[in-house]
Amino acid sequence: MEKVDITIIGAGVVGLAIAYELSQKNNKDILLVEKHESFGKETSSRNSEVIHSGIYYPHDSLKAKLCVEGKNLLYEFCEKYNVPYKKCGKLIVAVDESELENLNFLYENGRNNSVSDLKLLEKKQIKKFIPELNALAAIFSPSTGILDTHKFMQKLEFLIKQNGGSILYNNEVVKIEKINNGYKLTLKDVNNNINEIISEIVINSAGLSSDKIAQMVGINDYKLYYCKGEYFKLGQKYKNLTEYLIYPVVDKNFHSLGIHTVLDLSGNIKLGPNSFYVDEIDYSVDETHIDEFYYGIKKFFGFIKKEDLTPDTSGIRPKLQGPTDAFKDFVIKEESDKGYKNFINLVGIESPGFTSALAIARYVKKLLI
Repeated sequence: MEKVDITIIGAGVVGLAIAYELSQKNNKDILLVEKHESFGKETSSRNSEVIHSGIYYPHDSLKAKLCVEGKNLLYEFCEKYNVPYKKCGKLIVAVDESELENLNFLYENGRNNSVSDLKLLEKKQIKKFIPELNALAAIFSPSTGILDTHKFMQKLEFLIKQNGGSILYNNEVVKIEKINNGYKLTLKDVNNNINEIISEIVINSAGLSSDKIAQMVGINDYKLYYCKGEYFKLGQKYKNLTEYLIYPVVDKNFHSLGIHTVLDLSGNIKLGPNSFYVDEIDYSVDETHIDEFYYGIKKFFGFIKKEDLTPDTSGIRPKLQGPTDAFKDFVIKEESDKGYKNFINLVGIESPGFTSALAIARYVKKLLI
């Protein structure tokens, strides 16, 4: 039976970031286990690929702190390792007076979260950015950006291996048992072969399955809700319509950031995501939802026609916040108080999880000291 010092469950962006952080200047055996054939096959590859600035989240929440720290670490990483990115900036746009109160709330909240570069823009100033944009007022966030998420995760994978860490794909954790010197994990591969490993430390970064992994060891405190978000793409004639991300104003108890323009590094534009709770993981896009996207973009750019939109892709967010719940923060917790020493749970790591990944990894490292 193989023995390792640290096992990380889940090779999404957060699991990769943790394995990368722990593999630096460390003489511990590190194993990253992933049930899929490669990294980032779920939430990490089905998102808007945005580097968030930290505007939205309640002051002193982990989401706020780790987003702001993670943003800076992410830009530094991209520079150091030549991961493609663009600090394109974002406009959060109020289209009428009814949205001004929430716009001002977001501005003050962002400032309280140490996002110090925000600017409030009036209609005249906005026209200098994007003449065609219908807007009464806006927040400009210059430190918001986009990146190539696949290449970022690919670089993390490379560095983990370079640092001596191991990654085991196509192996699903099906059982976890607490033993005297740590934990016994039972793994099942794609051919239904069973393997067992002993690990002193276990880090549960299993994304959509993180509540179930916690339950395997006996921790039943966490319940995840699947929140689906779909995307529609705009036709090629709108390529380079805007070089900025355009977001709507959301209310204070938001469940999502609203349907917004999603840019890639080639200037292509998607719209999304919408937000609705589902019981099962299903990545199909419902074409009948087109009106939600059409009216979402039409309030900003009145000349766009419905036939310019086509279904694209979707993702599912692992939320601790149920349909009627107020804000729920990330759970990043070492579970000694429940009798599970050296078992760390990361649950509800949704947006801004990608932006926060490198900061989350440092936070986890401190829990192990």
